[in-house]
Amino acid sequence: MTSSRWHAHGNVYQVAEGDYELDPDGDGAVEILSVDGDEVEIAIVNPDGSHAEMSGNGTRIAGAWLMERTGSDHARVRVGPRTVEVRRTSDLYESELGEAKVVARERIAGLDVTVVDVGNPHAVVIGDPADIELIGPLLETHPRFPDRTNVQVVRVDAPGEVTARVWERGVGETRASGSSAVAVAAATHDDGDVLVHFPGGDLRVRLHDGGATLTGPAEKL
Repeated sequence: MTSSRWHAHGNVYQVAEGDYELDPDGDGAVEILSVDGDEVEIAIVNPDGSHAEMSGNGTRIAGAWLMERTGSDHARVRVGPRTVEVRRTSDLYESELGEAKVVARERIAGLDVTVVDVGNPHAVVIGDPADIELIGPLLETHPRFPDRTNVQVVRVDAPGEVTARVWERGVGETRASGSSAVAVAAATHDDGDVLVHFPGGDLRVRLHDGGATLTGPAEKL
């Protein structure tokens, strides 16, 4: 078994090949299922043992992990039905995450919620990000989401700039989240570049033609 710890703005993932035990101090695991040249297939495992369909930070970390092995500036990361193209650009990584779809805007538990699909489920509330500790667990387990959901509370600071906090399904609050950055960008903007401020640091999202490009760091601990 080979295992290493990586993070993206404090969002810590254990990258593991073979049998492993979940890191109790991490936000989940990137389980390596197979490697073929510049392509890696992974599974995303939450700290409670459940599996996530997608992770923006996890796929970027998997791409950076593979590039460290191959010396390449490009990697393809397969997770479930999606393939994420990851490119190294200077000291950051750019990921093509695919479709970011606003599914619905509806009233849930007395809140105006934008439901977004980024390959995994998100419930975005525009408000005070400090309310995440109340709103996060309330929406994560709401009957509207039988498989639970990731939750974001976002404040729009200016066109192309937002501040958000994240409650990840099966994890709790995390310092940053890649798929959440895409979800809040899609919930608050139709297209273009969006700078997303998280407690752990900033991520950049470019919305284009129904898809999303995510740019941010990935570092080995």
